[in-house]
Amino acid sequence: MRIEQALAKATELPSESARADVEYLLCEVLGKDRTYLRTWPDRELSPDQQSHFLELFNQRLQGRPIAHITGSRGFWNFDLEVNPSTLIPRSDTEVLVETALELVDSLDARVVDLGTGTGAIALALALEHPNWRVEACDRILEAVLLARKNAVRLGAANMTVFEGSWFDPLSGRYQLIVSNPPYIDPVDPHLNQGDLVYEPSSALVADERGLADLHYIIDNAPNYLAEGGWLLMEHGYDQAETVAKRLAERGFSNLVMREDFGGNPRVSGGCWRSKC
Repeated sequence: MRIEQALAKATELPSESARADVEYLLCEVLGKDRTYLRTWPDRELSPDQQSHFLELFNQRLQGRPIAHITGSRGFWNFDLEVNPSTLIPRSDTEVLVETALELVDSLDARVVDLGTGTGAIALALALEHPNWRVEACDRILEAVLLARKNAVRLGAANMTVFEGSWFDPLSGRYQLIVSNPPYIDPVDPHLNQGDLVYEPSSALVADERGLADLHYIIDNAPNYLAEGGWLLMEHGYDQAETVAKRLAERGFSNLVMREDFGGNPRVSGGCWRSKC
């Protein structure tokens, strides 16, 4: 089998990203980047490489997420180790990182990422600002261990990961609280489609039509924010108005909303007791 023949198998995948999926699998098997695939399309795979590729391809054909097959997912400007205990990081979550970097200009900010999962958001902030004191927490022990492993591998010495639910492990005040909490309605039909079938429902679903955890974070964040500190959260495409209303009712000012790469409202937040 040549590289071009392997790439042609994308037509067999019922996936919107079929071509990219096959490219990722080939890169995993060959230990090369995607440029190599386009430069050497007539290169023959060895028997072992072909067997390995077909094994991975069949896993994807059965619906298993690419990130779980390869064990990694790119986020920001680094690769994260991923496993089934956590949400697979999405590129749209990078908007949350961008917004945080835009709004917080302190040289030594204290920051926390609630429900960190792989550690994606916390790691992006820690690596962009080595002088920031970045904390992260998750109530799932497997996620905590994974985030710690990612932090060590990427050299984020200024990041600490705690086990605990939301604010439970925290003390003191922060200049920034960020979170990508569960925000999908338990009856949303998308939960039975695509990669979501393979991801933990605890990282996806929240009561009150997906709003319960967002509301909990908004209501409790002021107890941990320094004056002038920011709370920023990712949410569903149809939840921005409700989140903004709750933020205002709780006393946040300078409310912000940012759209994801598809043009959907995705990140909202506000400043605590200051014009910021």
